[in-house]
Amino acid sequence: MSAETTSRKALPRAVWALGFTSLFMDVSSELIHGLLPLFLVVNLGASAAVLGLVEGVAEAAAQIVKVFSGWLSDTLQRRKALAVAGYGLAALTKPLFPLAGTVSLVAAARVLDRLGKGIRGAPRDALVADVTPPEQRGAAFGLRQSLDTIGATIGPLAAIGLMALFDDDVRAVLWFAVIPALISVAILIVFVRDPGPPAARAGAPTRVPIELSELGALGRFYWFVVGAGAVFTLARFSEAFLVIRAYGKGLPLAFAPAVIAVMSLVFALTAYPAGRLQDRFGARPLLVAGLAALIAADLLLASGFGIFAVFLAIGLWGLHLGLTQGVLSALVAHAAPAHVRGTAFGVFGLTVGVATLVASVIAGVLWDAVSPEATFLAGASFAGAALVAFVALKPGARA
Repeated sequence: MSAETTSRKALPRAVWALGFTSLFMDVSSELIHGLLPLFLVVNLGASAAVLGLVEGVAEAAAQIVKVFSGWLSDTLQRRKALAVAGYGLAALTKPLFPLAGTVSLVAAARVLDRLGKGIRGAPRDALVADVTPPEQRGAAFGLRQSLDTIGATIGPLAAIGLMALFDDDVRAVLWFAVIPALISVAILIVFVRDPGPPAARAGAPTRVPIELSELGALGRFYWFVVGAGAVFTLARFSEAFLVIRAYGKGLPLAFAPAVIAVMSLVFALTAYPAGRLQDRFGARPLLVAGLAALIAADLLLASGFGIFAVFLAIGLWGLHLGLTQGVLSALVAHAAPAHVRGTAFGVFGLTVGVATLVASVIAGVLWDAVSPEATFLAGASFAGAALVAFVALKPGARA
């Protein structure tokens, strides 16, 4: 059977189930995230630097813990259990947001929520790769990312409607995030089966897979993807800064979640087609186009134009995510042998997590100490550096 024929086959049911698990959790998370930046800045009086620190630590925690959950999933070869633990922890944190009355409590809830994301991320991505033929992985990661991002579009739109229904009572609206989070965990438990160790599936004995020598043997291509991904992340600080930029340009508080909704809608519409294009043409054209979109978004956000230009930039930000995020995941899956795949995603996450923390702290400090424009100009500069790195990627590199 040819690769073209195989690529047209239906994706495994587990990929769809993992996609809908992501969808419902993102409805919950982005319902909160669409309101949280202004809840911190406007309601609780946090500065942009504090916002950047909270977002940076939270997202870094999610990425850093991936290395441990990825290693554990490779050691146990039971990826589903760790995914359930991660989604379950995230679901348990949702009530903490409406209950929190200080910046420190909101920060703690945000970090715990993102820790849940970190616990589930590498095992889930490795599980997607485990159940999908290599020639369909671009499509599989693109589909999961698209469903995830559909949830990230629904969540903020739900927040806007609920804010209108509850007269801008942020705390009342945040309680609704609990429901889709519980649905997400239920889908994962009921509809996803762990395929078990690859060695056992092949009839060979299993073993504890990870040694430092094996990490060193992942190869130059893998480490290139890790390094370039880190530079990429320096250019992509927290989307919370998009929310406060739009608010500063006149967007009403009740419509703040529209920022995340627009970004996520474009992301959702482009992630799956980008994955299919990667399977046919390779990663480099998509990564270069995505970084070009990010540079254009940052330059628009740094300009003195009004709210229309801000939303155009937000759309471009979503486009760059759609063109690159599933592609990067597929590149990691392509570069890593099956028995260390969870760890490979974890190491990638660790590197990206450190870059996320640095990026968000730099963004917040520049915002307060210099200007909002300086934040976005710095982002454009980092994106330009990442673009140069990905231009060097071999045209034939596919996942």
